[in-house]
Amino acid sequence: MLSIITQAGWPIWPLLALSVAALAIIFERLLSLQTRRIAPPELTTQVLQLVRAQADDAQAIAKLKSSSPLGRVLAQLLIHRDLPDAELRRSVEDVAHDVAYSLNRYLPGLAMIATVAPLMGLFGTVVGMIEIFAAYRPDGSDPTELARGISVALYNTGLGILIAVPCLLAHRYFKSHVEGLMLRLEQSARRLRDSLRG
Repeated sequence: MLSIITQAGWPIWPLLALSVAALAIIFERLLSLQTRRIAPPELTTQVLQLVRAQADDAQAIAKLKSSSPLGRVLAQLLIHRDLPDAELRRSVEDVAHDVAYSLNRYLPGLAMIATVAPLMGLFGTVVGMIEIFAAYRPDGSDPTELARGISVALYNTGLGILIAVPCLLAHRYFKSHVEGLMLRLEQSARRLRDSLRG
């Protein structure tokens, strides 16, 4: 690995920094976007039981609010249940927007890395080509210098693509997962609202 970094030249260092940032974002999102942490499957049923038992006091609602993003949405519904439908919907949508923002956190950074990495790889290719042309002499070029320029060009191009592809796949996966989580939150909120109105 160290020999590859040496042969790839200085342009590989920004690419390595990007790869570390991408890995950090991917692992953080994998841990943070677990379904059971965002929308526990049994939570809506528990809240409905709480309402039916008329045990939804301020303390229970505060505990629900701090439990998960779904808990925040359901707690908002319980707090403002007496509002007219339009105002209640607007109130819950405000909380849902905050939740959506937190779920999408760092995903724009992952998309940016997927876009920038191939360009930085291309920059490394240009640096390698410059080294190749700088090594050319009419009376005969040094093969070692030519080989170094070629290795700088190819290693940086390859690493740029190697970073970009997993980042792009991870970004698409997380965006799709967040959309699924938001749909689950919406369905749970609708279920609780219908129960409260019924």
